Amino acid sequence: MTQTQSDLAIHRLRPGDDARFDAMLDLFAEAFDDPDNYAAARPGQAYRNDLLARGDVVALVAVTGADVVGALVAYELRKFEQERSEFYIYDLAVAEAWRRCGIATAIITALKEIATARGGAVIYVQADHGDDPAIALYTKLGTREDVMHFDLPLD
Repeated sequence: MTQTQSDLAIHRLRPGDDARFDAMLDLFAEAFDDPDNYAAARPGQAYRNDLLARGDVVALVAVTGADVVGALVAYELRKFEQERSEFYIYDLAVAEAWRRCGIATAIITALKEIATARGGAVIYVQADHGDDPAIALYTKLGTREDVMHFDLPLD
């Protein structure tokens, strides 16, 4: 069966959206093959509600029927050098059966609307070498910059 976007809706998660929050984490755990980070120690109700109430945290889900078929988490970074913000896409995933149907583009388009309304200047995202579908998507939607990423341990 070919999937279509006919009944697709993009929702921004808000406090109390527990079922969709859990479905988003389930999707990330499966898509990234990382249940330890996305399923093992989920945040409690107060933490979730606080996070989702923040204007600078954007959690979007693509829903068809009752199913979450795509999700994005982005963070707004307010800049010091100018009165503007940049939005960083931290996680973006689409359920395997729904890939190549325009879901990721639809979610990013919804993020663009939010970023524009909040005075955003740009949205940026990382892609891993070898993740050809992500690289193709982001190349279609934006300009590639080759940078290096470093994790600095806190201990």
